[in-house]
Amino acid sequence: MTFALRPMRLQDIPAVGTLEQALFPIDAWPLELFFDEFAQTETRQYLVAQVDGELVGYCGVMVVGTTADIQTIGVLPDYEGRGIGTAMLTSMLEEARRRGAAETLLEVREDNPRARRLYELFGFEHIHTRRGYYRDGVGAHVMRLIFNSSGAAKGDHEPV
Repeated sequence: MTFALRPMRLQDIPAVGTLEQALFPIDAWPLELFFDEFAQTETRQYLVAQVDGELVGYCGVMVVGTTADIQTIGVLPDYEGRGIGTAMLTSMLEEARRRGAAETLLEVREDNPRARRLYELFGFEHIHTRRGYYRDGVGAHVMRLIFNSSGAAKGDHEPV
């Protein structure tokens, strides 16, 4: 199986919204939010992952000043463990560095150990817990990755 990453296009948003509902049914972003995010190109970049022309994942990063925030990242369960999430996160971190970020933040569900492990592999550190952050009462781990002065991340490595 091979996959491709490419910039999200306006016509992708309805399909991304469908993926969002499937992946995050309790906390899914409304479709309008994807349209709003997509329009803010000066501070955001969104990508989609495709396998055989089918959208199987998406991600987005926001960079304001020297701080980046991974806005969202998701891969359909049938495609997890194939390097898609790693490739998307790598692309988002490269974009954050390109736009001048000194650090990148994200929130991840406390009950999502697979995602937390991926972020830790990249050098993200748990800096805070937001209790009851998600609608179902699950807390969020706030994680941060600080880039060094050369732009490299603490945990730069080959994608897994």
